[in-house]
Amino acid sequence: MRESVHLAFDLGASSGRAVIGRFDGSRMEMQEVHRWGTPIEVEEERLYWDLDAVWSSMQEGLAIALEKAPDLCSLSVDSWGVDYVPMDSAMQPLRRAHAYRDPRSALGEALAWQRIAREDLYGMTGVASHPINTLFQVLADEQMTPHSYSATCCRLLIADYMNWRFCDRPVAEASLASTTQLLSANSRSWSVEAMQALQIDPVTWPRVVPSGTVLGPVPDNPNLAVIASCSHDTACAVAAIPADEGSSWAFLSSGTWSLLGAEISTPICTPVAMEAGFTNEVGYGGTIRFLKNLTGLWVLQECERVWREAGMNFDYTGLLDEASRAEPPAFTIDFNDPKFATPGNMPQRIAAWCREHGEPVVNERGDIVRLILESLAEASRATLESLSTLLGRRFDCLHVVGGGSRNRLLNQWTADRCGVTVIAGPSEATALGNLLIQARAMNRLPVDSSIREVSANSVQTETFQPNQSGGP
Repeated sequence: MRESVHLAFDLGASSGRAVIGRFDGSRMEMQEVHRWGTPIEVEEERLYWDLDAVWSSMQEGLAIALEKAPDLCSLSVDSWGVDYVPMDSAMQPLRRAHAYRDPRSALGEALAWQRIAREDLYGMTGVASHPINTLFQVLADEQMTPHSYSATCCRLLIADYMNWRFCDRPVAEASLASTTQLLSANSRSWSVEAMQALQIDPVTWPRVVPSGTVLGPVPDNPNLAVIASCSHDTACAVAAIPADEGSSWAFLSSGTWSLLGAEISTPICTPVAMEAGFTNEVGYGGTIRFLKNLTGLWVLQECERVWREAGMNFDYTGLLDEASRAEPPAFTIDFNDPKFATPGNMPQRIAAWCREHGEPVVNERGDIVRLILESLAEASRATLESLSTLLGRRFDCLHVVGGGSRNRLLNQWTADRCGVTVIAGPSEATALGNLLIQARAMNRLPVDSSIREVSANSVQTETFQPNQSGGP
């Protein structure tokens, strides 16, 4: 089979990158060719993404990719969920895209519960309610910027917006659309029933398309196809998990956020699932990612920022070394508490939490890092236990993917607390999933090979057995 070359744009809330994938018929070889920071703008207490700057960086990435691989045959963009660009009737942006940590959505959430009961909405969409959800952002628009709200003719989520800029075809890819809390998990289409109850016009949303849809060529490069792979980064990552389909496995996408769940065929939209905080998001092939969204390494990232601003010199490896020498904490913190959700002095917030709960204040840097990592591991344990109860099955292993899978301490402490084998990697699962879905859409994968089989051929993983560290 002739080699095929694809390009993944993986957009994250802190950085973005362009990754070339060369598929030789059995494995995908990846090469990062460009990386950039994701700029966020603060204006009158509002938070915005500078998507024009991101687009400029993507154009640079495309130019570099074409120089390295003139035979590039496809590209696709994935991103975080929930945020969007409102477009007018001429398909021009009405404003910059708000960042999900902008507290404005609290207004929208309050309005939503005046119009619909929480349990009714969950039954329609299967999505857990979080203040950052698209639904609440849209209702905040209605109250705070009514003129642009009434002028909105189409809303494009971030990756779909970038795919549109490449090929001028506006769509809502199913995995990304499912983060809005406006998609029916059962039909995998917009929930008109939910929108009518919430007084949101259904015509302001583009057509939903399945993962792996070929959107069309780049206008000035007709040999380069634009693919809606999985526009949601977590969906790409889960698609690329090199799991043994014969085993009972759960997944943890570990990064700024931790998303822990299992892949199922039919959504679970029961009151019990809602109370447990689980959500039903669409995955590749029409599957459902039944998962819970947890605070991840965001807390540690904020600590690092505060320490660096205070003039401390350290690197990430050094931080983990300090944590490995620290004593195990006698308690853990639930970092899903809203007080840890916004940017700020996280070490001070942790100290304040300790005082409020009668626990000894943790001051040393290594102790703080260990407390954070052990707390994340404990959150994974509790969530895995809840997931097992809801699905009525035990899990043989937990596949950890994403940037956090490189954190060997966190992997080991997660295995210790969860009492299951942890298989870490690939750390670049999102880009790999994006590339493999493109290859499948372009008919380059052998028909008798699954994406997960090719992923397993393409990456190395590391296994962590429980209680090897003498932890809990």
